[in-house]
Amino acid sequence: MAKPDKVSAVAEIADRFRNSSATVVTQYNGLSVSQLSQLRRALGTSAKYRVAKNTLVKRAAQDVGLEGIDALFVGPTAIAFVEGEPVDAAKALRDFAKDNQALVIKGGYMDGRPLTVDEINRIADLDSREVLLAKAAGAFKAKLSQAAALFQAPAAQVARLAAALHDKQSEGSEASGEEAPAES
Repeated sequence: MAKPDKVSAVAEIADRFRNSSATVVTQYNGLSVSQLSQLRRALGTSAKYRVAKNTLVKRAAQDVGLEGIDALFVGPTAIAFVEGEPVDAAKALRDFAKDNQALVIKGGYMDGRPLTVDEINRIADLDSREVLLAKAAGAFKAKLSQAAALFQAPAAQVARLAAALHDKQSEGSEASGEEAPAES
């Protein structure tokens, strides 16, 4: 018979798996409590970092239907349940792991498939959602400016042509000695 506290822990972990856009499995062996708190602050609101027992995590992953990540649950395991942008969480974990050798990224899970460490690092190398949106907005603005210039060009050409024709007529009438008609 399963103990109620373990059943509730499995249910909580399974719920976090369901509500997360991605998960990153890490080994935290050797990190102090203050370093773990520092990591949690670095993750901010984009992810919840939880230390968990491997057997409970395996059972929760099985309940949710996550396949191919059981091999990651060996040794001291902690999971970052990403609730926001996976890019932000991956960057925070990668940067923290660079500064603290005790944190080892083992792998993860996103969009229905397991992730390798290299894939997590590639996600961390991506620009954030805000930067990508800003780049897209800049590209749209540039294209709109080009379109406006293109639509304005024929009218500007006609205006320049009319001004040149007027100047030529003025020069021609001055050369023949006639007075140019007065403009009103």
